[in-house]
Amino acid sequence: MRDMTDRIEAGDFEALDRVMRARFSCRAFRDEALPRDLIARIVETAQQVPSWCNAQPWQLTITSGPATEAFRAALQAAVDRDGHDPDIAFPDSYDGIYRDRRRTCGWQLYEAVGVEKGDRDGSARQMRRNFDFFGAPHVAVVTTPRALGTYGAVDCGAFVTGFCLAAQALGVATIPQAAVAGYSKAVHAHLGLDPERDVVCAISFGRPDMDHPANAFRTGRAGPEEVIDWR
Repeated sequence: MRDMTDRIEAGDFEALDRVMRARFSCRAFRDEALPRDLIARIVETAQQVPSWCNAQPWQLTITSGPATEAFRAALQAAVDRDGHDPDIAFPDSYDGIYRDRRRTCGWQLYEAVGVEKGDRDGSARQMRRNFDFFGAPHVAVVTTPRALGTYGAVDCGAFVTGFCLAAQALGVATIPQAAVAGYSKAVHAHLGLDPERDVVCAISFGRPDMDHPANAFRTGRAGPEEVIDWR
């Protein structure tokens, strides 16, 4: 058997590192539909991520055109009407460094779009953009079989990463959205999802509007020394 490293070409790491560093959570999209074969190409590459026992538990429901507009309207109505009802429990709290990172990200966004501290109406309007999919022309709802529990959701997380990187490499911007999963009951009802599958998140995607101030900032990342416990 040939060593699998024979398939690695010079520059592959640099190319991957470049795509990883270029990827960002896009919060403003152009109104430009993507060809279906381009979306399928992104999904095909993302399919190469690892999963427990190669179960590949993710399933996608992808909207385009009028279907995206209908989903947008249904979700916004659910936000006005319903309470928070995720299939998978959200974190109990963000403490310590996790709280600090979350706050830093939030204030970077608010500063970029001109929302000042104490402007509750402004922050509420920006938060609601989650349920407008930030104007994205496409949304992929990611679900996992409820019977697979935590590890099914973990596998889906790997797929989301693969999707976002494959999209970035093709000039397509993305934003994974847990906020959409917060209204899972409405998502199930509108899209007719299998009741035995849990909504993990949505990925809004399309061509980025790089002139929009919401896309002008980048979040930082912890260095290796902050996340490795050498033994």
